[in-house]
Amino acid sequence: MIELKHVSKSFQDTPALAQVTAQIQDGLIFGLVGSNGAGKSTLLRLVSGILKPEEGEITLDTIPVFEHSEAKRQICFLSDTVTYFPNATPESMGSFYQLAYPAFDMENYKSLLQKFNIQPEKKLQNFSKGQKKQVSLLLGFCANTRYLLCDETFDGLDPVVRQAIKSLFAAELLKREFTPVIASHSLRELEDICDTIGLLHQGSLLFAKDLDSMKCSLCKMQCVIPDHAKEEQLLSELSVLQYEKSGSLLTVTARGSRAEVLKLAQEKEPIFAEVLPLSLEEIFISETEVAGYDIKNLIQ
Repeated sequence: MIELKHVSKSFQDTPALAQVTAQIQDGLIFGLVGSNGAGKSTLLRLVSGILKPEEGEITLDTIPVFEHSEAKRQICFLSDTVTYFPNATPESMGSFYQLAYPAFDMENYKSLLQKFNIQPEKKLQNFSKGQKKQVSLLLGFCANTRYLLCDETFDGLDPVVRQAIKSLFAAELLKREFTPVIASHSLRELEDICDTIGLLHQGSLLFAKDLDSMKCSLCKMQCVIPDHAKEEQLLSELSVLQYEKSGSLLTVTARGSRAEVLKLAQEKEPIFAEVLPLSLEEIFISETEVAGYDIKNLIQ
């Protein structure tokens, strides 16, 4: 497990992170979301041991990361800006990673290059942005480190490749000891892949919570209640986060379990009532309002 305790970092007197405390649990996909400039890249560089925190500590299984190479060897960091050596090819970068990461799986790397239709001997400087990102991600997967830190993982990838990369994350989790940390400015990119989500805003971690536990405390429901008075009564009884009315159809997002919300709705004799899946944005609305923020102003 990676643990951050009261971590702060500044650049030329400009605060980048302030008193960040969080835990990255093993075997789960941790999503880090925040607008551009929120501090995501700085946090990943601190966790990987590239940067040293000015305050606080970052440990991997109680070992301080920055000071100990054995901890750093278990972490692979992929920057949002993909850079390579001059005249490098996917093949030569694989050889370099093999030197840097003793457990690098060259056989799997060559196989993945073939599956993604990437020419191993073609110079990377002639690749598109999306192709360079693909090679970077494949190198990260095949490094076989316990932790893979990815900054803006899906930036520049087309929808088909995005789904293929997400499938790779799932496959790696099943076959070995593996914990990905995925940073993005987009909630939609993380919605269907992450187990835990942390929200970073202006250098502060507003919260980091398990998605399943958050979903259990919220419910989204659609219903049609012919009696207007009973509909108003339902709204007053629920802890409503937001609702909208389209004709006779009422859609409500409220705090409470599915059973609790449905029970209150059924008592109002609806024509029908059903629970709908919650989006990640709707879940975040409930959490950020507690902290006094509007999610729409935090994530673009």
